Amino acid sequence: MSDTRRRRVPRPVREQQIIDAAIQVFAKRGYHAASVDEIAELAGISKPMVYLYLDSKEGLFIACLRREAGRLVAAFQAAAGDAHSLELRLRAGLDAFFTFVTEHRASWVVLHRQASELSPAIAAEVTQARRAVMEQVTDLVRVGIAESAAATRPHDEDADFVAHALVGAADTLTDWMERHPDESPERITLRLMNMVWVGMRNVLDGEVWTPGEAGRTGE
Repeated sequence: MSDTRRRRVPRPVREQQIIDAAIQVFAKRGYHAASVDEIAELAGISKPMVYLYLDSKEGLFIACLRREAGRLVAAFQAAAGDAHSLELRLRAGLDAFFTFVTEHRASWVVLHRQASELSPAIAAEVTQARRAVMEQVTDLVRVGIAESAAATRPHDEDADFVAHALVGAADTLTDWMERHPDESPERITLRLMNMVWVGMRNVLDGEVWTPGEAGRTGE
């Protein structure tokens, strides 16, 4: 038995080591083809110990989802929380998101590509993870609406609409990022901000677009 397997490691540390190994294997093999034997070998422990710590292959996958979703939300909160305007908070949050995807590609494969196709328990965990991200973006937009100086501000429920549009755009762009690996997170953030911020700024200033000759009118 190797020194790694003989060494006593605190349970929380060991669990993180198992999750680290599992993410690599799940990302490489896919959930169904991933083997607990390979995960155990990569983590430097026995297969029974994986089950002892995380109960089942499904339980291990859910643990991966929870940890990586938590890291993503924390990165978004930390970045957006330091800025002093909606524009800067949005830019910082998007940059944190795209940086996470770039620096944790294996985690994103697990979170974004595989999970929604699996069991009901895993699908429910994905829904919860997505809700946590959506709540962060919705709160950010809601604060921006509250801070708007427009005489007629957008309704508060518009924040939910905007958040879904932004999260949907960011999700889709992760596929585009894979085909354009030379694009930096900062550059992708800039391009998306140029697409969405001008319109958001105008709406917050009380302008709306309407069909017809008037094109864009104030309310």
